[in-house]
Amino acid sequence: MYKISLGVAHGIEYLHQGCNMQILHFDIKPHNILLDENFIPKVSDFGLAKLYSIDDSIVPLTAARGTMGYMAPELFYKNIGGVSYKADVYSFGMLLMEMGGRRKNLNAIADRPSQIYFPSWVYDRYSEGEDIDLGATTEEEKKMVKKMIIVAFWCIQLKPIDRPSMHRVVEMLEGDVALLKMPPKPFLTPQEIPTENHEMNKDVVELPLLSGNSVDSLSADIED
Repeated sequence: MYKISLGVAHGIEYLHQGCNMQILHFDIKPHNILLDENFIPKVSDFGLAKLYSIDDSIVPLTAARGTMGYMAPELFYKNIGGVSYKADVYSFGMLLMEMGGRRKNLNAIADRPSQIYFPSWVYDRYSEGEDIDLGATTEEEKKMVKKMIIVAFWCIQLKPIDRPSMHRVVEMLEGDVALLKMPPKPFLTPQEIPTENHEMNKDVVELPLLSGNSVDSLSADIED
């Protein structure tokens, strides 16, 4: 799973910085990450992708596009930041969180309400220094999982400006987990930020997750 996530990160980095035009995918999710016989990942389905000049830090987009549950919040809340390549970073973070945790980010049948939204639950556990069982058995595996989860937290920060570039994401995934700092707790919507810290749009948007296959199916197979 770690190697697959790193391969996907390299692929998205290439789309953003490796071509004469930046390619924004706008639909990064498990269903669109295909695996060959050697489990080498391929980013697929460019039906929603858009081409922009590499000089465009903010891109024009007239309507939200992507899959609910993986779509960046700026596609809904225009006042938290403009749309850019950081939208793909957010989607990758949600994908990475599921791969590291080996479960869907939204679990409507969780035993406790605090576990319904996995990123929030696991952030609290890590912050409290708890040893979380996410399927890793060896110390090396536990380090890899922790690295994936921390990088995912950086990617799913609410404001685009607070997220790293995909180049930085690759560096963090390839680096030492001991050098990674926990970011601020990511919020799903502006409404979750304490009132004294924001003045945001008050419209609530629920983000259910949609099932996919490919990497999604591999996650289910490992969990089973």
